[in-house]
Amino acid sequence: MNYSLIFLLSMPFFLACAKPKENKVPAPEVVIETGPPVEKNPANTTYKPAFSGQTRIGSIQTTTPIQFTVLSSALKSPWGIAGLPDGRLMVTEKAGTIRIVTKEGVVGSSVTGIPAVNSNGQGGLLGLCVDPNFGSNRMIYWAFSENVAGGSVTSVAKGKLSVDEKSFENVTVIYRGKDAYSSSLHFGARIVVDLTGNLLICIGERSSLETRPFAQSVGSSLGKVIRITKDGAPAPGNPVFSEAGALPELFSIGHRNPQGLAVHPITKEVWLSEFGPKGGDEINLVRGGKNYGWPTITYGIEYSGQTIGLGIQQKEGMEQPIYYWDPVVSPSGMTFYSGSKVPEWQNNLFIGALSGTHIVRLFIQNNKVVGEERLLSSENQRFRDVTQGTDGALYAVTDAGRLYKIDKK
Repeated sequence: MNYSLIFLLSMPFFLACAKPKENKVPAPEVVIETGPPVEKNPANTTYKPAFSGQTRIGSIQTTTPIQFTVLSSALKSPWGIAGLPDGRLMVTEKAGTIRIVTKEGVVGSSVTGIPAVNSNGQGGLLGLCVDPNFGSNRMIYWAFSENVAGGSVTSVAKGKLSVDEKSFENVTVIYRGKDAYSSSLHFGARIVVDLTGNLLICIGERSSLETRPFAQSVGSSLGKVIRITKDGAPAPGNPVFSEAGALPELFSIGHRNPQGLAVHPITKEVWLSEFGPKGGDEINLVRGGKNYGWPTITYGIEYSGQTIGLGIQQKEGMEQPIYYWDPVVSPSGMTFYSGSKVPEWQNNLFIGALSGTHIVRLFIQNNKVVGEERLLSSENQRFRDVTQGTDGALYAVTDAGRLYKIDKK
């Protein structure tokens, strides 16, 4: 079924996995018109942002005529989506299956060879990434929650898609997170490939008061972004953390439950979406060796209403989010738009919102959010992931099993 919408977007860019580095030359600013913030509900706290525009930025609206189509409703709790070179889509399902979906929305049989996953709670088969050289090596990488001695961990596996596309061959678990725990919450996990051919994976801190402090420990993989080779070894050029016992795979620390990773193809910098508690969902610009503060600083509070720690939002040596939400939208998978069909969308960040039941569109300029839009909010769906296909359209999956195509009308 087709629906028509009218939407708007931003500056030029094209999407690729890239080595993180800072953009030294600011892009020319584009002046946009904004309206009142899209969020109308009161915040959970009286916390003040660290800088103007860090939250409740002005609203924008896409002007290009847009349509969205439900290609399929046959998926079972899809979690991750990635485009194949021929335009088809590969989708992970939480219970432990990967399926290939045609451009018309026909869902294929599950591809066999997936290691057993722990799908309890927020666990399961999670994010995936198609190797940039898939045409020659047919390699796929995926993150999943795995039972190990002492509990469960976030793990990463790889496999070669067979020629007949019925199975993965030579499947190997290349990485297992440290500090197994019995919680069924906050596994993360998304995965991207950078231009050096290494993998970036975001891992949650497992939620409990007991494991929460591990986000600040450089001896633990909980609450981290890690960077490894395709064989699972610490990637060359990783930052060196000065504290004793630091894991060599660490890229950044101090994260709560990150469920989105995307690489900006112009600046080549890594962006991350992160669940806050009650309030304090974040979008972070992730740079190697940096500390993003959880649980020491946060713009959220406990679900009980109590403050977290000292109830502070800023501390020297800890990074501020580029943007945050209060109340939350529950930001999950995300992508930058690099297509040409909707020029106003170029370089904008699109994020699946779960409790928000919409797709967030953020207009970002010189690493600052300057406008926000809510798309597909009328659908009342928990949007789990969004990606751009080879055809330049956006594709999104929802917890209810829908696959959406969002494109110029």
